[in-house]
Amino acid sequence: MQTMSVLAKPAHWKVLLAFGIIYFVWGSTFFAIRVGVSEIPPFLFCAMRFLAAGLLVFCWAIAHREKPPIARQWASVFILAFLIFVVDYGLLFWAEQRVPSGIAAVILATIPAFMALSEILILRTQRLTLRLAVGLLAGIAGVVILVSRSLFFGNLAGVPIDRTGAIALIIGAISWSVASALSRKLPQPSSKVMSSGAQMFAGGIMLAAVAAARGEMHGLRSLQISGSAWIALLYLVFAGSIAGFTAYVWLLHHESPTKVGTYAYVNPVVAVLLGYWLGGEPFGARTILGGLFVLVSIFTITTTRAKTPRIAVEDTA
Repeated sequence: MQTMSVLAKPAHWKVLLAFGIIYFVWGSTFFAIRVGVSEIPPFLFCAMRFLAAGLLVFCWAIAHREKPPIARQWASVFILAFLIFVVDYGLLFWAEQRVPSGIAAVILATIPAFMALSEILILRTQRLTLRLAVGLLAGIAGVVILVSRSLFFGNLAGVPIDRTGAIALIIGAISWSVASALSRKLPQPSSKVMSSGAQMFAGGIMLAAVAAARGEMHGLRSLQISGSAWIALLYLVFAGSIAGFTAYVWLLHHESPTKVGTYAYVNPVVAVLLGYWLGGEPFGARTILGGLFVLVSIFTITTTRAKTPRIAVEDTA
């Protein structure tokens, strides 16, 4: 048995590559979103990403003889797809028209705080302890620092971010946490690849409907879209969604969920630095202090023991 365990251990370079993908590729997708929504309406751009990625993943699963969702499971697929892709991702793409990509990543990093609340209020797998309360308050404090216009915080370098955009991101984070809780109760396909492909594709369909209802398809011509926006779309589809998801699932089979979940600490840092270096986004005392509070919140909450094993957070851009 010990020999089999040694043989089954993956090569070190494969583990490093997979972690590099979920750390840096996922962290960079926030800036790619900013590039895309500067030219393509947000819900349409989001729909293009997940229709393409979802269709490719779904077809791959079918080709590998994975069982598609049955009627009862399709209902769960659409419920989760609405919460994750229409609300969370849709609002993220929309908010990045108003909020710097790095700050958007920092605010969405509060998802573990809302997941903890979901575990307390919905799943009943966690109790509100002093440690959890500190983590929740730290996350809230981080967001307040980023958006506050009060005299105290106003003295920090950098102007506060757009409140409407910040509220949209918080709603998205709450929606993701609710979906995460519901995913442990709703019937889903046994194959994680099939389930994710179906959810992405269903989310893409609903996002396209939202984009059409908002009139985002009127007057848009593909020839008017620059090469940068098309490259951003391809990057989000193939690197962000397909390569990132593949690396994440592979790591869950070879590393502990706690270790895999460390991407939640790295992604906001990567997003902030890329936004600063490539997009000229603000990187002052306000961003640093708010980000530190959010990172403290993530660490405190994700290292708190639950009654049942906590599923690693999967939210990325």
